[in-house]
Amino acid sequence: MPDLPEHSSPKAARILAAAGELLLARGSKGVTIADVATRAHIGKGTVYLYWKTKEDLLLGLIGRDFLALADDATEAVTADPDLARPSRLVPDMLTRAARHPFVDALRSEDDGLLGALTADPRSVKLLETLSPDAMMHGVLPIWRRHGLARTDWPLDEQALALHALLTGFLTVTGRHRSRRGPAEPETVLAKAVTALLGPEHATPDQVRATAADGLHMLADARATALDLIALPA
Repeated sequence: MPDLPEHSSPKAARILAAAGELLLARGSKGVTIADVATRAHIGKGTVYLYWKTKEDLLLGLIGRDFLALADDATEAVTADPDLARPSRLVPDMLTRAARHPFVDALRSEDDGLLGALTADPRSVKLLETLSPDAMMHGVLPIWRRHGLARTDWPLDEQALALHALLTGFLTVTGRHRSRRGPAEPETVLAKAVTALLGPEHATPDQVRATAADGLHMLADARATALDLIALPA
């Protein structure tokens, strides 16, 4: 597994912290390497020791937010394997992802915050690997295998329907959320997931197996994302 520079360099950690503050405050177009260096109290040339371009730095920052989301999910499912149930995992992942600003911005293609970074091939790869949508797509066959999702429906069609459900939920409960909506939309989402995937006919052993398989899948996805942001610039 590759190591990230901030693990051994306090300066790299300060650079990332400064870049994150500036990105949230100004958006990518308003961030320069000189600004990052000034906020991190280092010379401009020091930034280039770790990241050759502003894009490399900011995409590395976004990638680390995806890794943090994966780590949060791993910790939660390890502590509570029952969280691997569809009716619990789907609402939990969407709620959890919303607490990671760069994950949320990339998923919603927030041009104001990320600008051209949303179209960068590395961003696309992160979305395909560690976004909540990608994780739900990856875990769907595991749910089917362990009695937590119906299997009388072609997998590709079922995956498309689940993706549509997640997208619709985010649209309705996001910027355009109705004031007349339910007080606890996650409860509604849990019911919708069960209606879509069917009753969760799984034994406790099957639920634990689902959690184990899901954690393995998540570890593989995390490794892919880590390789992506750790590549030499």
